[in-house]
Amino acid sequence: MRTTYFPKKGQLKRDWYVIDLDGMTLGRAASAIAIVLNGKHKPDYIPYDDNGDFVIAVNASKVKVTGTKSLKKMYYSSSGYPGGLKEATFTEMMKKDPRKVIELAVKNMLPQNKLGSHLIKKLKVYRGAEHRHSAQKPAPFPEYVFKGPRAKGTINK
Repeated sequence: MRTTYFPKKGQLKRDWYVIDLDGMTLGRAASAIAIVLNGKHKPDYIPYDDNGDFVIAVNASKVKVTGTKSLKKMYYSSSGYPGGLKEATFTEMMKKDPRKVIELAVKNMLPQNKLGSHLIKKLKVYRGAEHRHSAQKPAPFPEYVFKGPRAKGTINK
């Protein structure tokens, strides 16, 4: 009888990947980042455990959206008090803090539970091209995460 292999905490190898968001579409980039954070690109993926990798996203200010989403896409936040609803368009959010746009897009593609809260902490987003994680020796983002015929040309140029 064969048993299913489950990696122990000490056996997990976490890699660091860097992805350049310059000219990439927000949703496609966010879904690929969520796959790597969740560990779905690894053969030893477990849905209820964290065995994903770290992701460094650079050039967050150069991400784009298609169509009229830059004017129609709204972001909402509430203080919880009556009249405390704040709303901002995609363009306003990009001017204010483009890192928040990427983090929100990826966070909404992760599990909506404690595991998702733990996974989002492995995402490091930077506005420009420089990052401070060179000591971790990040590798280029894996191209095989972008699947399908519509994904051509979406990875680092």
